[in-house]
Order: sequence, then structure tokens, then C-alpha cells
Amino acid sequence: MTDETVRVGVLSLHNSKETKAILNAIADLGHEPVWLREETAAISVEDGEVDVEPDVDVIANRLLLSNTEAPAEHLGLATTFSRIRPMLNQPDAVLASTHKFAAAATLADWNIRVPDALLALSNDRLNEGRERFGDVGVYKTAIGTHGGGTWKVDLTEYVNPKVGNRQAFLQELIDRDDQAHRDLRVYVVGDESVGAMYRYAPEGDWRTNVALGGAVEDASDTMPEEAAETALYAAEVMGLDYAGVDLIEGYDGWYVLEVNPTAGFKGLFEATGVSPAPYIAKLAIEKGGGTVDEADVKKISQSLDDSRPACAPTPSPMPEEAPVIGYIEEVMVAGTAGSTQIMAKSDTGATRTSIDTKLAAEIGAGPIKSMTRVKSGSVKGGKARPVVDLVIGIGGNQHTVTASVEDRSHMQFPILLGRDILEHYRVDVRKRADKDASEHDDSEILEE
Repeated sequence: MTDETVRVGVLSLHNSKETKAILNAIADLGHEPVWLREETAAISVEDGEVDVEPDVDVIANRLLLSNTEAPAEHLGLATTFSRIRPMLNQPDAVLASTHKFAAAATLADWNIRVPDALLALSNDRLNEGRERFGDVGVYKTAIGTHGGGTWKVDLTEYVNPKVGNRQAFLQELIDRDDQAHRDLRVYVVGDESVGAMYRYAPEGDWRTNVALGGAVEDASDTMPEEAAETALYAAEVMGLDYAGVDLIEGYDGWYVLEVNPTAGFKGLFEATGVSPAPYIAKLAIEKGGGTVDEADVKKISQSLDDSRPACAPTPSPMPEEAPVIGYIEEVMVAGTAGSTQIMAKSDTGATRTSIDTKLAAEIGAGPIKSMTRVKSGSVKGGKARPVVDLVIGIGGNQHTVTASVEDRSHMQFPILLGRDILEHYRVDVRKRADKDASEHDDSEILEE
């Protein structure tokens, strides 16, 4: 070990609160944080010599493979850095953990209990095997985040092996009917648990994700020993230096649901009052040859400083423009039973995307997760509509949104694109993918 300052790079191309918290924790522990992102990072090979810009001693990998349109590019970038500098959360471990079925297969191979699951490339094989999961099961895209791409489905109906262009699989539903639906997240850093919380599903949903409104409760000192040991073992088996390990209790013990290499901090801090950021910073600093005062780590962990770090690069003066879509656009819409190409109307006045009831049933959108109140010009005070998870593909980009379901049979377009999707684009009202469509559709409802 050395008392010299360690330059810790955090490889993150996004502006997440977790990235900022880790960078601030590195500085608070007396070392130098470096944000490796598109404005600053470069790798040079010249005369057989390899240089990293800006220079760092060690790297903490925070790339989000599940949120990017080009996961292979990000994986290659992380792999390049890992070949040159020591790295926490190696790319191969992150890939295996991000792909939920690969993670389940790895854990099962190491005798860690996971729910039964089936991934099949053909429609026939997937549906031949669905009966062994009972009448109700879990249907997941292999890559997803914040609960998006996860459904509880009626397995008396057919399901599709893909949702859009993403592989999907079936999984056994683990549920203790005599208790409120909850799971357990244990945040592991190195060889220790820095905090744990029970997560409870919000009303009208069965998923416990904090991003979806799930409630949290501190479990750091009360979780069963079996669950704590399983979480530590799961992170070790997956080869991750830090991870949020999600477990659920069945009648016969604890099952690992997922091992998340980029788990959020917000819910854990809300439940426990402990931030994982300084523990991750400590692990990186020590891997880079530096030293850290344990008392400082504990003190810093009692707050979650996700403010803009001093090392944040100046944003590029010419940000990349959002892609353009038309007033009427051809989209891919997908659910658990299939997908289809269809015309959709863009409506910047609508907060939420909506789908026709009949089309939602045909593709297997849902199941209904809650109700939302929607205003319209014809109904004073608005009316309640069911909402479901929906996957929309536009020009190669894929979005998982919570869409409202309504009878649009009297309208020209069965899909209305709201701001939950349009925020990623610029809308050209003169551009229409339907050459023969009428110029106006005055019957459309504007939603707020």
C-alpha cells in the first residue's frame, strides 16, 4: 500500500446519481476522481505504447449495458479499458449478470437456488414447455432494467420467444400467498454486505422495483443468515466486485432472482441510511494501491451526495440532435404473445402513450398493472383507464413504456405516441409514413 493519491476513473457514459455519488466519495476519501466519459476519454496506441486519457490508476465500471441501444459497443469499450488498467466489475462478469438467463444458468450451475426457467429460440419449443410453470408464470426479456420487460402472465395463453428484438424467457413465479409480496435486495461490495432492504410491491402491481413505486424497509440486521450468505456467494460466483443481489423467499427457502451490477442507491439509502458509494470508492482506491480510513468510509456512507462532482467535464457545446420522426410513423409494437408493424400518431400533448384495446389483446400487452386518470376535452374531470407495459420500436430504437389502454376502434390509428416516447425525438408534423392517410384526425384525445 501507499499513501500517494490514487486516480480512480469511473467509466460511465450517463449522468446517474450513483456515478456522481461514487465520484464524490472518492474525493471525500482524499483521492482523485476522474469521470471517464465521451467528453474526456480516449485510448491511444503509438509505436507499440498504449496510453489512457485522462490517465488513471484503476477503473470502476459503471456502464449500463441494459439501457443502451448498442450494448456490444459499450462492452467492447469496457473490455478495452480493462486490458490496460485494473478494473472493478470486469466486462465479462457484467455481461453475464446483465443477461438474466445467463445469470440464472450460472448461479444454478454453482448450486445456488434460482426459480425454474426456460429460454427457447423457437415459438413451438417455448410453448411446449410452458405448462410446467403452472397457470401463471413470469415472462422476462433477457435484458431489462427497473422492472421494464417483466410480466406476470397467464400461461394458458401462448407466449412469444421474443419481445421486439429482445430474447425472452419463462420463469417460475415464487410467491408466498399468505404474505405481502416482497423481495430482498442485498448490496454487496467486495466480500461484505453494506446494507439490505425488503422491497414491497406498490398497489396494483406485483413488481417491487423502487423505480416503479415499491416501498422499502431496512433489513440489514434482520435478514435471515441464509439470505445474507446466499447474496455474498451469488456476487462471488458472478465475479462482481459490487452488485445488488435480489432474492425472494419461497416456502422451501431463498431464491436468487437477479444479480444487478449497476443497482441503484436511492432505495437502499432510504431504507437503511447507508450509501454504497464510499464502499465502492474504497474498494477501487485499495485496488489502485492506495489506503483509506475506515472511519471516514463509515462517516461518508451516512449521506448520499449525488450532486454534480467537481471533476464533471464541461458538456459538449454541440450536443447530438435527437432523431426526427413523423406526425404519422410506422412502429413495431410488442407484447408477450407477439409483435406487429403498425402506423402510430405522434401527439406531443399526450403525457402517456396509448394503445387500442383490441390490439393490446392481440399482442399480449400487459397484464394490467394499475389504473390512471386521463383527461380529455369531452369528459370533464377525466376518466380512469388501465395501464400496461408496452414495448415500442421506432427506427431500430426500442422503448418500454407504461401505456394506457382504451377503445380506439373509432379512431384512425390504434397507437398514440405520447411524450414518454416523443421526448427522445424531434417531431416533424409534415412527415407522414402513411401516404394515403387523411390530413387530420380530429377525434384523437389529448392526454395529460
